[in-house]
Amino acid sequence: MYKLVACWSAPKPDDEAKFEEAYWGTHIPAAKKAPGMRRLVATQTTAGLEGAAPGFYRVAEMHFANLEDLGASEKSPEWHAMRADAGSMIERFGVTLTVGMGEEQEVPLDNRD
Repeated sequence: MYKLVACWSAPKPDDEAKFEEAYWGTHIPAAKKAPGMRRLVATQTTAGLEGAAPGFYRVAEMHFANLEDLGASEKSPEWHAMRADAGSMIERFGVTLTVGMGEEQEVPLDNRD
């Protein structure tokens, strides 16, 4: 499985409700249309490790069968619409979006029941 991970910084507290409305009302519906995507996971982080502040406000994971499927999706009108919406959210809310991609590798846990 090939995965794109998108990490959003937090909007200003006064903008949080409007950000969430835009994220769920426009951005996620646009992301769901990306061709070839097999799974989409959206997480709002509420805590960091050992009581620290979270490093990101939201994390989205877009799963594809392989790099080729992601590459084909990136060329689609649906992908371009999603990217345009992300740019709009960055401008509107002053947030940042950091993206990384790579092959997912599940690691078996030893000695687990």
